[in-house]
Amino acid sequence: MQELRTKLTALCVLAVLSTAFALAQAGSGNSQSTASPVSASKTQAASVPSAAEISAAKAAGKVWVNLNSGVYHKGGRWYGKTKDGKFMTEDEAKKAGYKPAHGD
Repeated sequence: MQELRTKLTALCVLAVLSTAFALAQAGSGNSQSTASPVSASKTQAASVPSAAEISAAKAAGKVWVNLNSGVYHKGGRWYGKTKDGKFMTEDEAKKAGYKPAHGD
């Protein structure tokens, strides 16, 4: 019985690690896409960044692109806070077809 528990525990750990690895790989791609913002959201999903990442991006003058809505934020309430987004320069965002958010 103990051997079965040990094997099940090992399988659970492997499942968690492989899921974490897959998520990390999906979020690490920084390639530019010429696709429309809506289709880009399906292929370039990223996680919400940490406070340190947000501060570093602000210091570097980057915008936060909301991949679902197709708009980018220069600052404000939604900067770095939407579920599916990423940082890039404003020029990169414009070239990829993203529009500035109203009120930014």
